[in-house]
Formats: sequence, C-alpha cells, structure tokens
Amino acid sequence: MLEAYYSCALEAGTDEAGRGCLAGPVTAAAVILPERFEDPLLNDSKKLSADQRERLAPKILREALATGVAHIPPATIDEINILQASLQAMHRALDQLGMRPEAIAVDGNRFLPYEGIPYQCLVRGDGRYLNIAAASVLAKTARDARMRELHREYPQYGWDRNKGYPTREHREALRKHGPSPYHRQSFRLLPEQLKFRF
Repeated sequence: MLEAYYSCALEAGTDEAGRGCLAGPVTAAAVILPERFEDPLLNDSKKLSADQRERLAPKILREALATGVAHIPPATIDEINILQASLQAMHRALDQLGMRPEAIAVDGNRFLPYEGIPYQCLVRGDGRYLNIAAASVLAKTARDARMRELHREYPQYGWDRNKGYPTREHREALRKHGPSPYHRQSFRLLPEQLKFRF
C-alpha cells in the first residue's frame, strides 16, 4: 500500500516519462493530492496497464488540489541532454501547478532546486508514495497521448503502439525509412550507428 504523503499536506510529487525513448518528448507531471486521497489501484505507472492508467488519470485530475504537465521536445533534448531535459520538464510541470507547494517529492536521485522549496529525491518513489505515483500516471498518459498524435503524422514508426521506445518494430522502421524530425538525434537510434542526422 502506498503512503498518502511524505512530509506535509501541500507536497508536490513529480515524475517523468519517456527518458529511454528514441523519439518524442520527455514528459513530466507534478501533482498535489488532498490528504485523504486514496485509490487502491494507484501505483507506479510502469506497473499498471494502459487501461488502468487511463482510468486513473481523470480521477487524479478531478480530485487533485493541483496538477501540471510539461513536454520537452526532442530538439531541446538533443541540445541539453536527456537528464537536463527531464529536470527542466519537472520544473515546468511545477510551474503549471497554480499554487506553491510546501515541499517537493521527486522520483529518482537527481533534481535541481526549485524556487527555494525543500525537496527530497526518492529512488523508486513512484512505487512508494501516492503523489509521485499520481505524477507518474499523468506523465505517462499525457506522453502516450502526444505520441498517438505524432503517429498520425508519421504512422510508419508504429508510435501508437511502441510510443517511441526502442522496440524491434520501431528500429526496423528506422532502418527502412530513416529518422523523422521527432527522433532524438543525440541518441543511438540503431545499434550499428552512433546517431542519425536528419
């Protein structure tokens, strides 16, 4: 059972999705939940099915005190690297909250100070704390929706199914069609190449 909150009532949980993808944005969410929020299904988004995430996301959006979601595009990822882009996405998601949290609970082991607000990095926090798990779900569902939009523009890569992750299907499409403008050119898109240039 996940814990309701970590250190205070107005704590924002934050997490990202899409760091390991070959294409598309890295997406982060931030969530402040009410103290009595509960849902037995809520967990790290990676432990949930797509249907479960899609059922949870509207409840989180409806019942949270505040939420924020931010996408950082591939061009920025290529410019500043995926770690810095992930941290930037978290900051931008926090910017969207519309209220100032008293503390921030971060999934993982890296973060940059945000507006002088106390924070704590929590490895595997998305499987331990409700507010980080909720951010995990919102980040994943928002990013998946974005990849479905991009799929309509570039259907040959199967992003509606693989969401930009390095699946066999995705890499075979890269071999056949080359990269799109939404591929991360700083990444090793194919095992036999250091990187593509679009």
